[in-house]
Amino acid sequence: MITIFTPIYNRAYIIDKLYESIKQQTFKDFEWLVVNDGSSDNINEVMQSFVDEKKVCIRYYSQPNGGKHRAINKGVELAKGDLFFIVDSDDTITPDALELLDKYYQQIKDDDRFAGVSGYRCLPDGADVYKKPEQEVFDCTNIEYSYKYSHLGGKAEAYKTAIMRQYPFPDIEGEKFCAESLVWNRIAKKYMLRFFNKHIYIWNYLPDGLTKGMIKNRRNSTTYAMMGYAELLPTNIPFKWKIRAAINYWRFFFVKKHKKSIEIPLSWYVCAPVGYIQSIKDFCHIREYYV
Repeated sequence: MITIFTPIYNRAYIIDKLYESIKQQTFKDFEWLVVNDGSSDNINEVMQSFVDEKKVCIRYYSQPNGGKHRAINKGVELAKGDLFFIVDSDDTITPDALELLDKYYQQIKDDDRFAGVSGYRCLPDGADVYKKPEQEVFDCTNIEYSYKYSHLGGKAEAYKTAIMRQYPFPDIEGEKFCAESLVWNRIAKKYMLRFFNKHIYIWNYLPDGLTKGMIKNRRNSTTYAMMGYAELLPTNIPFKWKIRAAINYWRFFFVKKHKKSIEIPLSWYVCAPVGYIQSIKDFCHIREYYV
C-alpha cells in the first residue's frame, strides 16, 4: 500500500485538481491522507464532499497551525502505507505515478540500503523542473544527488514509512518553517534512494506557496535554517557547497540572537562577514517586497 500524503493550509480553492489526478491513478492500492494544518477557509466542506463520493480511500485530519513539517510528522504517525509519498496541495500527479513508484519499490523493498524510490517532477507543459540524469535507473543518496552530481531538484520521492518514523522533524518552539531537506539529508547519511527516469509529479508554482517566501520563512525560523546548514558542513560534499552552507549558516545567525547553541567548526567562522552582508541584503529585500 502507498500513502499519498498532503499537508494543506488554505487551499480549498485548488485542491480539487489534485483530487482529480488521484482518482485517475492506475494503481489502486493506496490511501490519500490529508492533514489540515489550521486552515481558515472551507477546506472541511470540500474534503467532506470528496469523502462522500467514495471514489478513493481518504483519511482526513485537522490540527492547529504548526507548519508543514509538523503536519508531515502527524501524517507519518497516521500512515498505513508501506511508502509515504508527499504531494503538495497545489500540485498534481501523473496517472501512472503510483504504478511506477510501486514497480521500482518492489525492486528495493527488502534491501536495507535503500530508504525509498524517486521519480521526477515536471512543469505543466511536461518540461523538466531541473536537470536530471539520463540513466533509466540511478542509485545514490539524496546528498550525493544534490551536491556530488549537481542534480539540484526535480525529485519526487516516496520514502519507506518505517524509515520516516525513525527520522521525525525536530520540534522547535515558536518556529513554523523547516526545510524538508533537513530530514532528507539525515536519512541520506545512512540510506540511498533509487531514482527512475520518469515524470510522476506535476509542479505548479503559485504566488501564495512556500517557495516564493523561502528566505522570509527561514528568517522567521532561523534555528531550523541554521541547523540544516550546520549539518551539511561535516558531510562529504564538494568544498564550494560547504562554503555556501557556512555563509548561509551565518546569514540566518545574524537575524537575531539565539539562545539555542548550534555548533559549527571554528574554521567556518571565516565566512561570518559574508553571511552578515547577505543577511543585511535579505532584510532590505524583504522590506521592499513584503512590507
